[in-house]
Amino acid sequence: MKSKDLQQLVLSKHERGDSIAKIFRDLNGAISYDTVRRWCNMIEKTGAIQLSAPPGPPGIIRTKQMIEKVKTRLKCKKKVSSRILAHELSISRTSVRRILRDDLQYHAYKMRVVPLLKDEHNTKRKRFSHWIRTYLKKETTMKILFSDEKMFDIDGVYNSQNDRIWAVNRQEADKAGGRKQKRKFSDKIMVWLGVCSKGVFSVGNSGYRINES
Repeated sequence: MKSKDLQQLVLSKHERGDSIAKIFRDLNGAISYDTVRRWCNMIEKTGAIQLSAPPGPPGIIRTKQMIEKVKTRLKCKKKVSSRILAHELSISRTSVRRILRDDLQYHAYKMRVVPLLKDEHNTKRKRFSHWIRTYLKKETTMKILFSDEKMFDIDGVYNSQNDRIWAVNRQEADKAGGRKQKRKFSDKIMVWLGVCSKGVFSVGNSGYRINES
């Protein structure tokens, strides 16, 4: 039974003099007792049941038209978040996420930092790779040394995304080890490693060694 039909039924029963308890029993749990009592109070005050519109955006089903709107909006050059998309389309963020994940099979990806390469750089790289494959002999590759360097300090590398501490507030979290202290000028060492056909070996270091203590 629709809400309008229930309202009309409650109105007619109340006009016949039925009590709130009797109306609730006759409806057999279709609506709650508090709702029946609230509607009856409205009838006594205004003579009708006047319900205000629910807060928030109107309920919209995930139709093909709405899915197409989301897909078209994502094709624009201007980036948009799920919050802004929900605001523009007047739907909830939950509906937007369901459309993105379930209907469009989209996934959220983080921005990656990559080298700033132009078309001429890519062309030179391809040309060099073709030259290596064509003219470089196997005996020559055995003499190539690949090296790299890395700076190490006594505090190490810490990624805050990997640690979570559950606490009531920030003070309690700090007491439970929620702070990572880092020296301002810690001892460092730069290490070079080389790789060739003979294996991996240490080339040298910068001389700034970590304090053993």
